[in-house]
Amino acid sequence: MARTSREIKRRIASISSTQQITRAMEMVAAAKLRKVQDRVATTRPYYDRLALSLAVVLRAAQRSGQELPAIAQRREGERHCLLVLSSDRGLAGGYNAHIIRQAEAFLQAHPQTEMVIVGKKARDYFRRRNRTALAEYVGLGDEPQVRQASDIAQVIIDFYLHGLFDKFTILYTQFVNTMTQKVALRPVLPIPDNLGGKEQPGSEPIYLFEPSANAVLEGLIPLYVNAAIYQSLIEAKASEMAARMNAMSQATDNAAELIEELNRTFHRMRQAQITKEIAEIVGGADALES
Repeated sequence: MARTSREIKRRIASISSTQQITRAMEMVAAAKLRKVQDRVATTRPYYDRLALSLAVVLRAAQRSGQELPAIAQRREGERHCLLVLSSDRGLAGGYNAHIIRQAEAFLQAHPQTEMVIVGKKARDYFRRRNRTALAEYVGLGDEPQVRQASDIAQVIIDFYLHGLFDKFTILYTQFVNTMTQKVALRPVLPIPDNLGGKEQPGSEPIYLFEPSANAVLEGLIPLYVNAAIYQSLIEAKASEMAARMNAMSQATDNAAELIEELNRTFHRMRQAQITKEIAEIVGGADALES
């Protein structure tokens, strides 16, 4: 009985140590989330405004009757490029599992798909299944930088212009709030028809483009691709931190419940041992009296 009690006490101590770790990880994730969450709030209006500006220029270029730049032209092919944004580390609940599940569904729906992968989790998953990628990026850190997004965008644009694929889509996790994150697909190239919202006839100002609308497009589209990738990276990182914070909070609560249950078991065992010893003493006393 004493040996079993020692095992329970040892297990309680082990779970208490784990609980301290999960509580610390929850606090770290919460601190990182606060910083990334501020960047989510600032990048969304920038991307929306940039997309609206691009839509205005594209409509003006189409009305001019001139041939659009190669990167702005529509393509009828079904060769896709999917940018998969996952994390480098685990312990984030179902964050990576949801991304990978959606990526698998996309690959089944579009067999002619090449991938560009961000994050060790998705990279390792597809490597184990002998699925190659056009490019892989790991170790971007907890605060993605514009330069990192620009490097990824440059590779995507080069592949697109060289005809390796006809459509480019970003698979990322959209940050809704600290409790809700949802996997989303963001079509980027060719430029979606509904970019910037629907056109309202008669309400759009007349713009003058120098030297031309096509020249503005050639400079604006790479900036738009950069912004789409960077904004998706920020959304994904905020979602990752929120998922990790929630997972560690739940792990801490589960550890507390398990410790409480083990304490009750320990006290029941101790009480049973005491009762047994008292019964043995009483029995011995009765034997002596008789």
